[in-house]
Amino acid sequence: MEAIYLKYSYDFRNYTVASQKRRVLHALDQLGLPSISALQERVLREPALFGRLLQFLTIPVSEMFRDPSYFLALRQHVVPILHTYPSVKVWVAGCSTGEEVFSLAILLREEGLLARTQIYATDINPASLEKARQGIFPLEAIRGYTVNYQRAGGRGEFSDYYTAAYDAARFDPSLCADVIFADHSLATDSVFAETQLVSCRNVLIYFNRELQDRALGLFHESLSHRGFLGLGSKESIDFSGYAERFDTHARAERIYRKLA
Repeated sequence: MEAIYLKYSYDFRNYTVASQKRRVLHALDQLGLPSISALQERVLREPALFGRLLQFLTIPVSEMFRDPSYFLALRQHVVPILHTYPSVKVWVAGCSTGEEVFSLAILLREEGLLARTQIYATDINPASLEKARQGIFPLEAIRGYTVNYQRAGGRGEFSDYYTAAYDAARFDPSLCADVIFADHSLATDSVFAETQLVSCRNVLIYFNRELQDRALGLFHESLSHRGFLGLGSKESIDFSGYAERFDTHARAERIYRKLA
């Protein structure tokens, strides 16, 4: 990981050892290489191979309205407060292939907020960001997404938001017409905007304590006074260096609010 950082400036050095090992071994199997040393030698010589390795190291897997209770809590407990702002900025950190971005856009449109909301969607994987921009998802996943949407308090018909063709569903481009998709690393980059909501879900679980605190520091710095932070269902700020800088807004759904 040190060699990758020095060569390509992608910093995986503070990802958890267990997740790194699992991903690298999977990459060896899929790429047909005999050892980690063989992988390192080729990756350092072949930038194209690093691009393929990146897909294993980042694991771009997500789903729309994942953990529906989180989105329901946003709808019920966060959106009413966001309505008090003249404009809203939302940062989806680690947006992967865009499922959460489109989920939030749908929610905000239904709540009458999308037109005055700027969404920043960031990730370190260029291929994932390109897929997110396209807004095209497998048709076979739509049934599950529909159930999630309904459980998340959806106010309409989920099918109104996409057009199905062959084996894919293309979501209404207007949902994310004003979304800024950008390359951003929580390990190496800085804050780029003041926001009222940061949603970073199922990302911190792959970081060690040092990198978790760095990411939480970025979120704290980005959030405006009393801004909201949403984490994944298996994540928490309770034992971090920022535990005293947030209060809990919806504990079960891992939604926190900046204290100062």
